[in-house]
Amino acid sequence: MIAIIDYGLGNVKAFANVYYRLNIPTLIVKQPDDLKTADKLILPGVGSFDHAMHLLDESGLRQVLDELVLKRRVPVLGICVGMQMLSRSSEEGAFPGLGWIDGKVKRMKPSMLMHRTHLPHMGWNDVKPTKRSKLFKGLEQDARFYFLHSYYFHVQNNDDVIAVTDYGGSFTCAINVGNIFGVQFHPEKSHQYGTQLLKNFAEMERS
Repeated sequence: MIAIIDYGLGNVKAFANVYYRLNIPTLIVKQPDDLKTADKLILPGVGSFDHAMHLLDESGLRQVLDELVLKRRVPVLGICVGMQMLSRSSEEGAFPGLGWIDGKVKRMKPSMLMHRTHLPHMGWNDVKPTKRSKLFKGLEQDARFYFLHSYYFHVQNNDDVIAVTDYGGSFTCAINVGNIFGVQFHPEKSHQYGTQLLKNFAEMERS
């Protein structure tokens, strides 16, 4: 069973609808006790980093999530701000992140990009896997996903990067360390590509 974490942010029903069409059991989780039967976790997120971290801390789910992810090694997929929350910190705010993957969230600055761009980075864009990953099975070529963000995850260890995207310059759009995955784009809004990625996550075997 896939637990979709509902701490007050993110398109939780959209994820549930995708998995319903795939005939994959899910549960929208608001209480710590509801996580007991979870085989996998999805951590969605939209909006600002500090607001998301505050809501997660206030939800009562934080301690249980740390236990499941770090000790029991339950697979988790952070999405958009949910991916950024996996970091140690963010330039967008002052709150510490979950610290599950070493790195810092940084603002995309148009002055640093190679071509004229506008922020936020919004709309469809190509995603290029940088290494073999079960998350991108069947998506190795010509995969496109929907983005909406102005910040990106700058990892400390480049080996943690599994996909990149170009928006006036290359940036990390997917990361993985062990049982922990994150994607900057929105698979729940990315039609057949997003459906395939969410299916891949559901079908992963626990290590």
